[in-house]
Amino acid sequence: MYIYVFLVVIGLTLVACDEDPIVINPVNNDLIDIPFNPVSVTLDIPFHLGKMVIPEDNPLTKDGIELGRYLFYDPILSGDSTLSCAGCHKIEHGFADLTATSMGITGQNGKRNSMSLINVGFSNTGLFWDGRSPNLEAQALVPVEDPIEMNAYWPDVVEKLKSHSEYPAMFRKAFGIESSSKITKELVAKALAQFERTILSTNSKYDKIQQEIPGYKYTDEELLGLALFIDGEPLVPDAECFHCHNLNLTSSSLYFNNGIQIAETIEEFKDPGRGGFTGNILDYGTMKVPSLRNILFSAPYMHDGRFENLDQVLEHYNSGGHHSPNINANIYKLNLNQEELDALKAFILTFQDTSFMNNPALKSPFN
Repeated sequence: MYIYVFLVVIGLTLVACDEDPIVINPVNNDLIDIPFNPVSVTLDIPFHLGKMVIPEDNPLTKDGIELGRYLFYDPILSGDSTLSCAGCHKIEHGFADLTATSMGITGQNGKRNSMSLINVGFSNTGLFWDGRSPNLEAQALVPVEDPIEMNAYWPDVVEKLKSHSEYPAMFRKAFGIESSSKITKELVAKALAQFERTILSTNSKYDKIQQEIPGYKYTDEELLGLALFIDGEPLVPDAECFHCHNLNLTSSSLYFNNGIQIAETIEEFKDPGRGGFTGNILDYGTMKVPSLRNILFSAPYMHDGRFENLDQVLEHYNSGGHHSPNINANIYKLNLNQEELDALKAFILTFQDTSFMNNPALKSPFN
């Protein structure tokens, strides 16, 4: 009898073994029938703007850019699927926002003004006002999990994308993944970065003059503004703009204290700026220099959105700003008269370009 029971137990064990799957964690190759034929994209950038550095591990492709455009405008990336990247970076406002600080899904306002994304692909010394993200791929990961922005949890967002009716196929076409299980937050960030590098504004009056396109030249007022901007004439006052807003991108790779905050000591800065990230005492109160391109559309201005219009910005610099220990040496009382201020504004407005607003490749695919 013991022998019989023993044999029965062995038999059941063998049956159980036969019924076990051969592969414990099968690979779901649910996307392999979808073609993966990446088409490279080369950006049309005028020579005077220089070369945009594209990461070798995230080359621009047609499908990658298109996936990024969809993700940029889709609120699926937020915790309650109500806020997209475009919610704080609106195309009609130069991919910035019309509020001093944007509101997240919980009803809280952010700590700083939403920076314009125009020509953001040229930024190679940090993103955000304090430069804490080294590149667009890293920056794209941050707002999703920020509790006062999109307030989501990346694993939850990725699961939403995996179970979506269209996104798995789009990720396959963009990155060649064989399974929807291979969708990751890093691929989301790469797609967003690809799209953001295509947010270009290169068709302003300034650009056309730089390219020597017939029919475009500065007015006398704009020429005076140019001389003020770059200290180009010995008899014209220096407005000191060029030190921070370098031509031709009208930005800088450096960080500056432009006299926005009053502080008697380093510890008194309400917003430590880059110093809060680096810990370097010399960086306290310094901020990334925003581009002047399409600045007319991206009001309000400064990291805290304190200025409602460009005239207020010019008045700030003309006044010499507010005292702080490490205020930049180029911030002092300029004593420009109204004619000179008007001329400076006229030149700055030559950087404006409305054509990007009508570019269908930059608009929402859901409209």
